[in-house]
Amino acid sequence: MAVTAAQVKELREQTGAGMMECKKALTETDGNLQEAVDLMRKKGQAKADKKASRTAAEGMVIVSMSDDAKQAVMVEVNCETDFVAREAQFIEFVQQVADLALAHKTGDVAALMAMPVKAGADKTVEERRKELVLKIGENLQVRRVVYKQGEGVMGAYIHGGRIGVLVDMSAGDADLARDIAMHIVASQPLVVRAEELADDVLAKEREIFTAQALESGKPAEIAEKMVVGRIKKFLAEVSLYGQPFVKDPSQTVEQRLKEANANVASFVRFAVGEGIEKEVSNFAEEVRAQVQGQ
Repeated sequence: MAVTAAQVKELREQTGAGMMECKKALTETDGNLQEAVDLMRKKGQAKADKKASRTAAEGMVIVSMSDDAKQAVMVEVNCETDFVAREAQFIEFVQQVADLALAHKTGDVAALMAMPVKAGADKTVEERRKELVLKIGENLQVRRVVYKQGEGVMGAYIHGGRIGVLVDMSAGDADLARDIAMHIVASQPLVVRAEELADDVLAKEREIFTAQALESGKPAEIAEKMVVGRIKKFLAEVSLYGQPFVKDPSQTVEQRLKEANANVASFVRFAVGEGIEKEVSNFAEEVRAQVQGQ
């Protein structure tokens, strides 16, 4: 039977797919709208699954915070290219995921993906993700979600949509919390206080510093003092409280916090794609593959 423009329009509104894909699905199902939807979902599942193996190391970090700044969520959603990371549809999806995680107070990615994308919606977050994979033509993955309920006030800072920090302060105000979050973005501390550093990390650094000191040819007692000094410097560099404050390097973060009678209970820092091994590929070949529909 002949497929009408009205049928194609209705199917596009339901699926968000392209006009030609909708027309083809309606032709294959003799104009049956529901069967066309089911057919497209089956094909879409296969296409989305095929793209799932492709490396997604670009993307976006976003924060959603409660009005009273007592609760916050930070989310990282990945895509394959920075072009897609700037697209409105992608940004809207990331914001939806963050808002949903905050509303449900969850940092569980699997649970989040099974939830309706918004109140009253039939589609889950996972189904919406797969729709976007088909529309955009890239693998998309909700990689990380963290939910925090603050002891006092939460602070957040996002740098360029690629690096995000959440800070939980047991005392202090919103402005200071944001300043501390900004500092963490820039200075990348590993822990709040030096004593929180994992024993194995400290032992590894001590081993390296000891080997360096012995190779210098110094007497053993001098070498040991060198190691102690280097360990002290290392702990100051990797602990938030020991670092020079970015907005006033004449004082440490700990000194700035003491001035404000404030304390940092914890922090979380996300950087887009950290820990993901990126594929090295030929850009011209990627474009050619996209054009050819591969």
